[in-house]
Amino acid sequence: MNTLFVSDLDGTLLTKDERVSDYSREHLNTLIARGMQFTYATARSVGSARRALQGLNISLPAVYYNGGLIYDTSSRRTLRYSCFDDALKAYVLSVLKEYGILPFVYSATEQREIVAWLAGKESFGMRRYLERRQGDARLFSAVSEGELLAGYVFYFKCIGPKEQIERAWNVLKYDPRVICIFHQEMYQNDFWMEISPHEATKANAVAYLKTLLGCDRLVCFGDTSNDSDMFDVCDEKYAVKNADDWLKEKATAVIGYCEEDGVAKWLDANAFRG
Repeated sequence: MNTLFVSDLDGTLLTKDERVSDYSREHLNTLIARGMQFTYATARSVGSARRALQGLNISLPAVYYNGGLIYDTSSRRTLRYSCFDDALKAYVLSVLKEYGILPFVYSATEQREIVAWLAGKESFGMRRYLERRQGDARLFSAVSEGELLAGYVFYFKCIGPKEQIERAWNVLKYDPRVICIFHQEMYQNDFWMEISPHEATKANAVAYLKTLLGCDRLVCFGDTSNDSDMFDVCDEKYAVKNADDWLKEKATAVIGYCEEDGVAKWLDANAFRG
């Protein structure tokens, strides 16, 4: 069968050092060269994913921002964006402000992609996030809410203590107009909340890629809440051993740890079966 394999990145394909191991890189490149159709679906941006996957020869389009963007790195072409309308992006910001949260706002104009925040309002977690991205051309320090919400907004990222983020999540998660994902940051103690338009899901994105690439079977790999809807639409879904227990219950099977090349080893054994 013509199968598309899709992996989450952080906590699934990547190690705790936010990279692909030498073993995974070598073995996946060999499988891709043999004809395996392999790509990824991540909460990361295009640039962040590219840095983490350096040396991995993926030529297929991939899913970014949990489904907010589908981008073809080979042709450098955006295939699909899912954006908030003006009223909804203003409403989301108003709810966040009510709980003392000021987010990173991801948007695009005709000229560039932007990651904006309100100058002087950075939380500790936001400052750490910015320090790790010094020199990123997308960064924009806004001086007003109008600047913060300018352009085609497709993603909000909130970083902070669990109790604060969870209170806002308990409001927004019931709004059918948005997808609201709440989880602990993979490499720190902070909690993150990621908010996208309701159609911007990994599930919708991988289904789109399946049709676009003419595949008749989807197999995915994941570890946490932002992979849950993707599991729902795939023919087979595999949770790494370090995944959340409830996601393991949804999985076809549990494979090895992300730190032990679980995805690459499973593909070595199964990518070309039957």
